[in-house]
Amino acid sequence: MSTADDAALEVQIGQWRGFLRRRQAIVATDIVELEDHLREQVAELRERGLAADEAFLVAVKRMGAVDEISREFAREHSERLWKQLVVSQGDSAAADRESRREAMVALSLAVFAAVLVKIPTLFGLTFDGAERFYLHNAPFFVLPLLAGFFAWKRRLDSRTIGMIALGFVVAIATANVQPVVDGGYTQVLMVLHLPIALWLLIGLAYAGVRWRDTSGRMDFIRFSGELFIYFVLIALGGGVLMAFLAMIFQSIGIDTEYFIGNWLVPCGAAGAVLVASWLVEAKQSVIENMAPVLTRLFTPLFAALLITFLGTLVVTGRGLDIERDILIAFDLLLVVVLALVLYTLSARDPMAVPGGFDVLSVVLVISALLVDLVALAAIGSRISEFGFTPNRVAALGLNLILLVNLSWSAVLYLRFLRGRAEFAQLERWQTGYLPVYSAWAAIVVLAFPPLFGFI
Repeated sequence: MSTADDAALEVQIGQWRGFLRRRQAIVATDIVELEDHLREQVAELRERGLAADEAFLVAVKRMGAVDEISREFAREHSERLWKQLVVSQGDSAAADRESRREAMVALSLAVFAAVLVKIPTLFGLTFDGAERFYLHNAPFFVLPLLAGFFAWKRRLDSRTIGMIALGFVVAIATANVQPVVDGGYTQVLMVLHLPIALWLLIGLAYAGVRWRDTSGRMDFIRFSGELFIYFVLIALGGGVLMAFLAMIFQSIGIDTEYFIGNWLVPCGAAGAVLVASWLVEAKQSVIENMAPVLTRLFTPLFAALLITFLGTLVVTGRGLDIERDILIAFDLLLVVVLALVLYTLSARDPMAVPGGFDVLSVVLVISALLVDLVALAAIGSRISEFGFTPNRVAALGLNLILLVNLSWSAVLYLRFLRGRAEFAQLERWQTGYLPVYSAWAAIVVLAFPPLFGFI
């Protein structure tokens, strides 16, 4: 057997394995066993004289335990020969009907979200006069509908649906009952942390019973990253649309600024979240080609940014200025870096051996860890000099949480590079740590306003 055939076979098996990892219908613990079975089938068929690609096609067809997954795989890789082997006309028609049904549900929810944004105006709550209402309730126009979409799609049991619904009820009551001062520290913190706390409820709806498994949580991380990419693409397209809309109507003397600012932007943004979520589910094969490219592009760029900053800090000997805006910017930078690390992990084949890009990821993690230590030192100095404020305590808590996450991630990643740990340990650590961020966000939303006198 030629080396080229073996390499092509490994690529095909890698695609098949990656496809299984993204399916809700199968758990991670079964994938290794299924792959072993597939390889046994391929080896047996090659011994009988079949070429590597032919053996793979027949082996996939023989995988009776995952026939439906094989048919999905074939539908998403329609240019491959195995479509002829595993996809029947009836299967394709049934899949098309299910796809159309999901699209109709998602689009209906998107329209409902857009309408929901404008319903408060019927009661005099306009964007110009009721800023407080919209600041406190913005997530509730979209996230409950998104959770409902996944609850319907995953066919969640009534107990899980009840837990998610209770979470939203508590969040709505908290956001609207607490007498925080408009423009005050605790209001800003509550508005920023509320969506983070609620995103855990979306994760429960998305993964369902698989939330207890590393693969289920990793799928949710992947979904979150891909949702962000799709939403940004939709937003960019919407921006171009609004620019042309304003231009062509201005040519006939009609000002569209009010319509764009009060209707198109808020309604479009709400609906776009539902549409983007559906696109992630329906068009995974498209975004999966883009996402790894983005991670490989931005990982070295962010690593270079952090290393350059740390080098400049050492050379100049300057201290870090921890004003509120700087503090928020630093924390956002660290969160973006962490999100990049998480998404890189989710896009990586856990069975692959360590490579150069893994070394680069470790450099990024360690650089972020050092920057976090610098930020913590500056926050501690600020607190000792001027005392505690809501912003400083929130930043301190977040940076301590990041410190623990990044420290152990660096240890596990280094062990993996040295062959002393499996990649699955790093996945379990990162995915298992997700609820910590939501829990801290919930503490900020629930406890900080009364703790700091609602200022």
